[in-house]
Amino acid sequence: MSSAVSLTKIETTAPGLVDLYKTAAISLRKHAVAGERAAVYLVLDRSGSMRPYYKDGTVQHLAEQVLGLAAHLDDDGRVPLVFFSTDVDGTAEFGLTGYRGRIAELHEGLGHMGRTNYHWAMDAVIDHYLASGTRAPALVVFQTDGGPTSRAAAERYLCKAARLPLFWQFVGFGDPDEREFAFLHKLDDLAVPAKRVVDNAGFFHAGRDPRALTDARLYDLLLQEFPEWLAASRALGVTPVPEAS
Repeated sequence: MSSAVSLTKIETTAPGLVDLYKTAAISLRKHAVAGERAAVYLVLDRSGSMRPYYKDGTVQHLAEQVLGLAAHLDDDGRVPLVFFSTDVDGTAEFGLTGYRGRIAELHEGLGHMGRTNYHWAMDAVIDHYLASGTRAPALVVFQTDGGPTSRAAAERYLCKAARLPLFWQFVGFGDPDEREFAFLHKLDDLAVPAKRVVDNAGFFHAGRDPRALTDARLYDLLLQEFPEWLAASRALGVTPVPEAS
């Protein structure tokens, strides 16, 4: 099966994404998920400590990397965005047209940057997915620079979402302080089936300067656990097995 959006369309519609698209293709083949179809979501932390990452373009860069990957997986060429801090600060879409400067534009219109509560953002993704009416798998790229204020709620929502075809790939920005990211390691390692029916989450730390990660490395990290979840969730009937074409 070919990619959802063709290289020709990327070259015509979003030439600035061509290199990302090509690099993502290599990683998809490496992880044996080339040709798969999945919705791709991007959840972005707007807690106060994230301010420098919006200002210097790091968040925009991640969004473009995710868009380059999504073009292979989702044929509508759009990535639903959820911005969160204390609550959900806003939602939008990020697509192949008008993507340059889009993150800063949206961010600047969302006002106060608050604390860190994962569960409201998770709830927004779940609601959007359920409203879409699809049963296709979804890859949720969930970026944050620290643990949530309400950890019990975040764990509860992750376990609840394990019965849906949603895989949550957490991406940590900032100081690699184990105390700050210990909770994300915990979410990654929650027991199956005692806590959740399937392992539906992964976590990696992107460092103080996430732009220092090569695109190839970033895509490998985004996809390192997704294929295993896809196989396990299909075996359990959580994610439907695609019909043969």
